[in-house]
Amino acid sequence: MLTQLARQPHEEGWVTLDEASEAAGVSRSTLRSWYRNGQIPSRMVAGVHGPQRLVPLEAVVDRALRSARARRQLEHARSVEAEVAELRRRVEALERHLGLR
Repeated sequence: MLTQLARQPHEEGWVTLDEASEAAGVSRSTLRSWYRNGQIPSRMVAGVHGPQRLVPLEAVVDRALRSARARRQLEHARSVEAEVAELRRRVEALERHLGLR
Protein backbone atom coordinates (compact mmCIF):
# COMPACT_ATOMS: atom_id res chain seq x y z
CA MET A 1 0.00 0.00 0.00
CA LEU A 2 2.77 2.47 0.90
CA THR A 3 4.48 1.80 -2.43
CA GLN A 4 1.24 2.57 -4.28
CA LEU A 5 0.74 5.75 -2.30
CA ALA A 6 4.31 6.88 -2.95
CA ARG A 7 3.76 6.53 -6.72
CA GLN A 8 0.77 8.87 -6.81
CA PRO A 9 1.61 12.19 -8.48
CA HIS A 10 1.44 15.39 -6.46
CA GLU A 11 -1.44 17.62 -7.56
CA GLU A 12 -1.70 21.32 -6.88
CA GLY A 13 -4.52 22.38 -4.58
CA TRP A 14 -4.60 19.20 -2.48
CA VAL A 15 -3.82 19.88 1.18
CA THR A 16 -3.73 18.00 4.47
CA LEU A 17 -6.75 17.97 6.76
CA ASP A 18 -4.98 20.37 9.13
CA GLU A 19 -4.33 22.85 6.33
CA ALA A 20 -7.89 22.57 5.02
CA SER A 21 -9.30 22.92 8.53
CA GLU A 22 -7.36 26.12 9.15
CA ALA A 23 -8.11 27.64 5.75
CA ALA A 24 -11.85 26.90 5.76
CA GLY A 25 -12.49 27.38 9.47
CA VAL A 26 -14.01 23.95 9.99
CA SER A 27 -12.92 21.12 12.25
CA ARG A 28 -11.07 18.01 11.13
CA SER A 29 -14.05 15.93 12.20
CA THR A 30 -16.29 18.00 9.91
CA LEU A 31 -13.87 17.36 7.05
CA ARG A 32 -13.90 13.65 7.81
CA SER A 33 -17.69 13.64 7.76
CA TRP A 34 -17.72 15.47 4.43
CA TYR A 35 -15.34 13.08 2.67
CA ARG A 36 -16.94 9.99 4.19
CA ASN A 37 -20.35 11.18 2.93
CA GLY A 38 -18.93 11.96 -0.52
CA GLN A 39 -19.43 15.71 -0.16
CA ILE A 40 -15.75 16.39 -0.95
CA PRO A 41 -13.17 14.16 -2.62
CA SER A 42 -10.16 12.86 -0.73
CA ARG A 43 -7.22 10.58 -1.29
CA MET A 44 -4.45 8.94 0.67
CA VAL A 45 -0.79 9.67 -0.02
CA ALA A 46 2.48 8.63 1.57
CA GLY A 47 3.44 11.09 4.28
CA VAL A 48 6.44 11.58 6.53
CA HIS A 49 4.80 9.58 9.34
CA GLY A 50 2.87 7.15 7.16
CA PRO A 51 -0.22 7.51 4.99
CA GLN A 52 -2.04 10.81 5.22
CA ARG A 53 -5.29 12.04 3.71
CA LEU A 54 -5.44 14.99 1.35
CA VAL A 55 -8.45 16.99 0.22
CA PRO A 56 -8.78 19.64 -2.52
CA LEU A 57 -8.78 23.02 -0.80
CA GLU A 58 -11.13 24.59 -3.35
CA ALA A 59 -13.75 21.89 -2.78
CA VAL A 60 -13.44 22.29 1.00
CA VAL A 61 -13.91 26.06 0.85
CA ASP A 62 -16.84 25.71 -1.57
CA ARG A 63 -18.49 23.18 0.76
CA ALA A 64 -17.82 25.36 3.80
CA LEU A 65 -19.47 28.32 2.10
CA ARG A 66 -22.63 26.23 1.55
CA SER A 67 -22.80 25.56 5.30
CA ALA A 68 -24.44 28.38 7.23
CA ARG A 69 -22.39 27.64 10.34
CA ALA A 70 -19.07 27.41 8.50
CA ARG A 71 -19.91 30.54 6.48
CA ARG A 72 -20.51 32.47 9.73
CA GLN A 73 -17.16 31.24 11.06
CA LEU A 74 -15.39 32.34 7.87
CA GLU A 75 -17.10 35.74 7.93
CA HIS A 76 -16.19 36.19 11.60
CA ALA A 77 -12.55 35.30 10.89
CA ARG A 78 -12.50 37.82 8.03
CA SER A 79 -14.08 40.51 10.21
CA VAL A 80 -11.49 39.91 12.93
CA GLU A 81 -8.72 40.25 10.34
CA ALA A 82 -10.22 43.54 9.16
CA GLU A 83 -10.43 44.83 12.73
CA VAL A 84 -6.79 43.90 13.39
CA ALA A 85 -5.71 45.65 10.19
CA GLU A 86 -7.63 48.78 11.17
CA LEU A 87 -6.12 48.77 14.69
CA ARG A 88 -2.61 48.42 13.22
CA ARG A 89 -3.29 51.37 10.91
CA ARG A 90 -4.45 53.48 13.87
CA VAL A 91 -1.42 52.52 16.02
CA GLU A 92 0.92 53.46 13.16
CA ALA A 93 -0.84 56.81 12.76
CA LEU A 94 -0.54 57.50 16.50
CA GLU A 95 3.13 56.55 16.48
CA ARG A 96 3.78 58.91 13.57
CA HIS A 97 1.85 61.66 15.36
CA LEU A 98 3.92 61.15 18.51
CA GLY A 99 7.15 60.99 16.54
CA LEU A 100 7.86 57.40 17.47
CA ARG A 101 8.28 56.36 13.82
